Amino acid sequence: MPLARGGTRTEHSTLNRVARYPREMEASGGFDDKRAPVQNANGRTDCRLANAVTAEVETTSMTRVTVWNENVHEQEHEAVADLYPDGIHGAIASALAERGFDTETATLQEPEHGLTEDVLAETDVLTWWGHAAHDQVDDEVVSRVKERVLEGMGLIVLHSGHYSKIFRELMGTTCSLKWREAAETERLWVVEPGHPIADGVEEYIELPETEMYGERFDIPAPDTLVFNSWFEGGEVFRSGCCYRRGAGRIFYFRPGHETYPIYHNEAIQQVLANACDWAAAGNGPEPSFGNADPIEAIDESDDRSVH
Repeated sequence: MPLARGGTRTEHSTLNRVARYPREMEASGGFDDKRAPVQNANGRTDCRLANAVTAEVETTSMTRVTVWNENVHEQEHEAVADLYPDGIHGAIASALAERGFDTETATLQEPEHGLTEDVLAETDVLTWWGHAAHDQVDDEVVSRVKERVLEGMGLIVLHSGHYSKIFRELMGTTCSLKWREAAETERLWVVEPGHPIADGVEEYIELPETEMYGERFDIPAPDTLVFNSWFEGGEVFRSGCCYRRGAGRIFYFRPGHETYPIYHNEAIQQVLANACDWAAAGNGPEPSFGNADPIEAIDESDDRSVH
């Protein structure tokens, strides 16, 4: 289960590493939690596997996801509350926790919408679900989230979050689209099968009942399009869009209308987990900006500068 606000975060277990490296586990005879070199089936030291195991321990085991939800429909509509008794945020957080992520939740009703400076500073990836209360999100919180994304925090924007203040701010467009509620079939086709967000996913995901979103979707051209949707009524839609803004990675994922059990679908949960892995900040160098001293010795006597 996800942690309540203020709880202590925990690390991934060996079980989660087994899930991500099953063939290597079988070949090596198991993980060495002391991170010693791993012996392969021929008795030779497999540095590639040892590095993979170490990387899994040092990165994925530290991934901290804050699951944000406006939490309005669950309180106002019985059908939504029946589908998501712990809220949409609870369902998403539980699915991610079961896949080894360190999760907490935050909602619109909390002070500062649960997204204080301290919470965001400890968040590697923020997921965002909103629909009926976009205008109630405080602009100061939006600016705070944007700053963290530019610094490197990942952002996963879900379904009707396309109209959220934070997504429109980062996209710089209206993010408008066509829509229809008719409980129709959707097929999400994987159009970039080599992308990590598509790991473990079949050629397409079929959802028997969804809300339709249709083109034109007024967004900038994605850096990478991972999923493209077809709907029973004939429309198509760019459903899985990757972006970079500053040092941060952003993924927009379309499915998730509140009156359908979308977030109980295991394939959708797998995509969310993959997206959180992809969006989490790496350990690259922090860039420096402004007037810089030379790395090598050069003649700096030129006095023609106007600065």
